[in-house]
Amino acid sequence: MTNFTPEKCKQIALARLDIVHKWLEFRKQSQNKLKADYDFVKLHNTSNSHLFEILGKISRGSLHRWLAMLNGTEDYTKLLPQYKYSTVREYRTVLNDEEIKIFMGLLLHPNRLSIGKAIALTKYKLKEQGQSFIPADITFRRYAKWFKDNNYDKWILARDGEKVLSDKVEPYIKRDASLLEVGDILVADGHKLAFQVINPFTGKPCRATLVGFLDWKSTALVGYEIMLEENTQCIASALRNAIINLDMVPKIVYQDNGRAFRAKYFTDDKGFTELGFQGLYSKLGIETVFARPYNARAKVIERFFKEFQEGFEKLLSSYIGSSINNKPAYMMRNEKFHKNLHNDFIPTIEETIKMIDMWLSFKNSQPCPNAPNKTIVEVLSERKRQNIDINILDDLMLATEVKTIQRNGIRFLNCDYFDERLYGFKSKVLIKYNLFDLTNIKVYTSKGEYLCTAERVTDTHPMAKLLGDVKDYEDYKQKIVKQRQLKKKTVESVKKYLKTEDIKLLETELETQNDLPPFKTDLKRVQTLFKNNSEKYEYLIENDPNNSWITEFKNTKEYRLLYE
Repeated sequence: MTNFTPEKCKQIALARLDIVHKWLEFRKQSQNKLKADYDFVKLHNTSNSHLFEILGKISRGSLHRWLAMLNGTEDYTKLLPQYKYSTVREYRTVLNDEEIKIFMGLLLHPNRLSIGKAIALTKYKLKEQGQSFIPADITFRRYAKWFKDNNYDKWILARDGEKVLSDKVEPYIKRDASLLEVGDILVADGHKLAFQVINPFTGKPCRATLVGFLDWKSTALVGYEIMLEENTQCIASALRNAIINLDMVPKIVYQDNGRAFRAKYFTDDKGFTELGFQGLYSKLGIETVFARPYNARAKVIERFFKEFQEGFEKLLSSYIGSSINNKPAYMMRNEKFHKNLHNDFIPTIEETIKMIDMWLSFKNSQPCPNAPNKTIVEVLSERKRQNIDINILDDLMLATEVKTIQRNGIRFLNCDYFDERLYGFKSKVLIKYNLFDLTNIKVYTSKGEYLCTAERVTDTHPMAKLLGDVKDYEDYKQKIVKQRQLKKKTVESVKKYLKTEDIKLLETELETQNDLPPFKTDLKRVQTLFKNNSEKYEYLIENDPNNSWITEFKNTKEYRLLYE
């Protein structure tokens, strides 16, 4: 193993050899060698030459000593400085082992003491131990700088931990995304929004989470879901949106190792299969890969979320920052000026989705980093569509909720959802919905059997025929027709339970009702049709809610058993 020689020492030795040659040439031009030596030394020490910058001032004795060291050779290594110099792993310092142990013990503490505070505490402890000679502060600082520069991995691990070591020190693998095709790999992760939205369930402002699936090849966010609280159903719904937008099932989903992503909801492993279910990913033929913990650099979606925050979130009036350190001025104490200027508008989920989609259109028009001379949307358009049947993705829809069927169907998010197949039901059902499309919801029995897709019920013009337009009047007529069809359906079903005279009376009543304006039926004429008090109560609640009989019936034991 060859001895290490610092570059500075080589420069000094070579400069010494050069100046010895110049000195010898200078002496040849003079008869008085002694006077020539002094003249040469004086010329060198008063010049601004390159040799003077390296060697500084010299003496006549130095010249003769260097000449003797060469001993008639041209080996510059004989002129190397003879003092000891430190190597990469060694440092020449006056600090002894005990001083270094105390100092580094403080400096490498996970509480990350400053160098100045570690020096002060070290000097205090040395004095307490009775040490008379205390090194200067600059000595400690130089040692700390050398240690950090030459042992940066130890410095970071001790003071900042494994994650920072992984992010700042460890080498990383650079992956060639150009080898992929669109839809090969979707990268999934969640991002806590730095702005507030209106929670549709509570009506109050909140910070939601955006769960996104990003196509690695095109770097486009192909599917996302607004998650109001961490749950696996929202993640499944985001995947569903990604598959619908891509019109293809991805081969691999590369996702976070977090609690929600790592849930057994996604994996077909022991414990979950014992319940009789398959993992949703394996059912769709998707391979799952989980990122190593504290390996954020491996997820390309992290870069997307940083750009999303800088280019989108900070432009919204409801932006509140992602932490205390980056809160906007209007949220600070005593900032009356900014509070008066601030716009208090907070978007709903529907408005948020529209704004995000607009920003994504801009983002996808930018150049794609994995395909030269193409935009993100151009790369995305090259995918091979599979004509996915959306119905097979119903298992991936958003969280299921339990609802009770009312007269107008199912009440959800301040809207009614109705379908003919819900008419006549009074039991509890399960609904599945997607915040991206609230025009309908899917309805299932409590056992999970599909019932129908209920459409959102629209409001009717209060005086459609006289004050509304053609569309309003047509809407009104269609709803009246639907009401009468459903009622006729019920009557036809009830006929088989009635006597012949009751059926005739019922038919007469229906004919009379068809000639009367809506809700003007003579209630006394149809009381004989009720088989029991329950049917009578249901009818009066709908057509004559102020009837005194309702109050009397509510005080009976029969009512409490049936309805309470």
